[in-house]
Amino acid sequence: MKLNNEDKKFYLVREDVLPEAMKKTLEAKEMIERGKAESVWDAVHRVDLSRSAFYKYRDTVFPFHTIVKERIISLFFYLEDRSGTLSQLLATVASSGCNVLTIHQTIPLQGRANVTLSLNVTEMNMSMDELLTGLRKLEFVEKVDVLGSGA
Repeated sequence: MKLNNEDKKFYLVREDVLPEAMKKTLEAKEMIERGKAESVWDAVHRVDLSRSAFYKYRDTVFPFHTIVKERIISLFFYLEDRSGTLSQLLATVASSGCNVLTIHQTIPLQGRANVTLSLNVTEMNMSMDELLTGLRKLEFVEKVDVLGSGA
């Protein structure tokens, strides 16, 4: 009797403990999905993976975010109190394709303000790491913490 995916167990595993072939399969799949590779052969060649390993793992290993249908994340920002910071922050979030669900900003004290954003990242056009890196590069952002994520 062959089991379908609903009957199989799934595990959440940290990337650093995955075998190299699984990591490279994920990388090749992402290249194909984003149009950065023209074919499976092109993708596996670029990541130095055999086609047999790719086909072995392609339907069994997935980035966590692809399993969750609607993704919501809450971010906590430590900001310098400058005119236009919230506007710039929201523009950066909007350009990533995220939908802002809630905004909470504290009253600025001693030149600092805190902002909490809850975002629907279902339609995000970049990876979570890319978004966080971009947000951290904003000159008025002192720190960004991920408070939580879920559906």
